[in-house]
Amino acid sequence: METFINSVTRLRVTQFILTIIIITILLYAPTWRCSAAAVTTTQLELLKGFKATPDPSSTTSFQALLQDSSNNFALGFLRINETLLTVAVIHLPSSEPLWAANPTRMAPWSDFTQLSFNGSLVLLDSHRSRVFWSLGMEGDRVVLLNSSNLQIVQGESVTQSVMWQSFDFPTNTLVENQNLTAKMGLVSSNGLYSMRLGEDFWGLYAAFRHGSEQIYYKHKAMEAKAEIVQGKGPIYTRVNSDGYLGMYQLGTGPPVDVLPFTSFQRHVNGLLRVRLEPDGNLKGYYWDGSNWVLNYQAITEPCELPSPCGSYGFCKSGSGCSCLDNRTDFGSGSCFRGSSSGDFCGDDVAKNNFWVLRREGVELPYKELMSYETTSSLAQCESLCERSCSCWGAVYSNGSGFCYTVDYPIQTLLSVGDLSKMGYFKVRESPGRHRVGVLFRAMIGMLSGIVAVVVGFIGFVIYKTWMKRKGEKRLLEDETGGVSPGPYKDLGSASFRSIEMCSR
Repeated sequence: METFINSVTRLRVTQFILTIIIITILLYAPTWRCSAAAVTTTQLELLKGFKATPDPSSTTSFQALLQDSSNNFALGFLRINETLLTVAVIHLPSSEPLWAANPTRMAPWSDFTQLSFNGSLVLLDSHRSRVFWSLGMEGDRVVLLNSSNLQIVQGESVTQSVMWQSFDFPTNTLVENQNLTAKMGLVSSNGLYSMRLGEDFWGLYAAFRHGSEQIYYKHKAMEAKAEIVQGKGPIYTRVNSDGYLGMYQLGTGPPVDVLPFTSFQRHVNGLLRVRLEPDGNLKGYYWDGSNWVLNYQAITEPCELPSPCGSYGFCKSGSGCSCLDNRTDFGSGSCFRGSSSGDFCGDDVAKNNFWVLRREGVELPYKELMSYETTSSLAQCESLCERSCSCWGAVYSNGSGFCYTVDYPIQTLLSVGDLSKMGYFKVRESPGRHRVGVLFRAMIGMLSGIVAVVVGFIGFVIYKTWMKRKGEKRLLEDETGGVSPGPYKDLGSASFRSIEMCSR
């Protein structure tokens, strides 16, 4: 009986423990699920106190933190070159970046990197308190609109005001219905090229030299539907939903210029965008549901790009790239590996260490946008560049006398059939190459010295041997009566006397 009671007691205790465990699971499971969801899912807005760090063990290229209501766009950590990151807005169906917070100063992809919002968005190193990017303004929350525009807003939804928005700070891309004003600019991902607005045009610029830029493409407003009114305000440009890049003057009214895409006046459901590419071309695209389709490109001829073949390259339409010096094989992908910075003046030997390359049948790809001087000869044109510290080369036309000087490191030149168009280019040797040249000349000098010593020694030995033999010969002559032995020692013979008489 006692055994039975003990068994019942143990059974009831076991049932009680199981009941407690089940109740605990039922009570805390929702909390566990919510905690997991807070880590792995994105949000529709970021409130004060938000903090996030990238997952160091993640192998994905993008970690989303905030999405728009249509699920087409997301803000998050975008991995760059495996170990770095930037905060970016991407187009989710294609994973295409549309905006980046800080494209020139990347942060490491580690759990020390933190994005926080406490009125302002801040990307920092939480371990060293180092700030990579910050907005420096106050707001109540961060939202991402269905247009891909990231905003920091203040106040309630009805009376809220926009404190900051990414549309005012584009990187290399303009999306549909996003304005580009005179205070903004697009910059290619490599930082070499930019797009900006003038008084009545938009232009593309190349930063081939620090502190100066060269315009290589210019599109002026046609003013077909409306004219630009002086004093009314600056112009701005916008990617229109109807399929064109339009220029407008501040205020309402028709565009002062319409640059049509291939989809102009065609119904396109997908997003439109233009991007300044790393090669300096401005291209337009639309999303067809599965791919980005090329819709427009400002420069259609590859040789007319700012530098399609690189430094000291030579581009011929339909034939591709070669090198200006006509000796270097372009198959390596580069024609020049020397120094391409600074000027050609100063006490530094490296600054003055250059040689001159001349080539016929060359032309600048955007000479109509460059200034020039009229000279009477090629020699005078070359002299203008030779005397200038900042001049890297000059292109001269014998027919017109126009002399175009280039004040930045030489880029790709056009190949033309007209041999009267000639180029003069300075080619600077790199410091490493200069040191190699000095070492090479020193070795040549040493070898020359060694050869001279060896030749001198051999000459001395030959001379000593000759003198020794001569001494022996004289000694033999003295011993034999002053004549050397041989078949002609009888100088009194008739034959010798006849020779002597003839010589007289």
